[in-house]
Amino acid sequence: MTSPTPAPPADRTRREQLGQILRFALVGGVNTGTFFGIYLLLHPWLPYFAAYTLAFVLSMIGSFFMNTYFTYRTRPTWKKFLLFPLTNVTNYVIQSAGLYALVTWAGLDTRIAPLVAAVVAIPFTFLLSRKILTPGTGPTAEPAPERTSSTV
Repeated sequence: MTSPTPAPPADRTRREQLGQILRFALVGGVNTGTFFGIYLLLHPWLPYFAAYTLAFVLSMIGSFFMNTYFTYRTRPTWKKFLLFPLTNVTNYVIQSAGLYALVTWAGLDTRIAPLVAAVVAIPFTFLLSRKILTPGTGPTAEPAPERTSSTV
């Protein structure tokens, strides 16, 4: 009986990246549900925009920890924590520009355009969050060190 041949490094890397993408999508779904749940809980007691803002900030903090530990399996640091909001700003800018373009130039229905713009923004958000949360990711990157205790 022979033992299975280990996957070549390129196959392993592709499999790891696919796993990150799937985990990123799962975290995004959980984060969206968390945001909306917090918003609905706060809405009766706060003005709607204050409830929205607080829910957004709390869900962004949750997203940071879910993405560091679950999606990218890396150690959270203060530097990563402070840079992480850039992913949300990027997401907002891409979605806003996409929404405008889809409605104004492509004539897409305003009820559907936000969903299409959100889907278009996902790869950009994924790549930026991966760059922030796992520095050195790229074609010539060194393997990430093993995860140790949190510094956040």
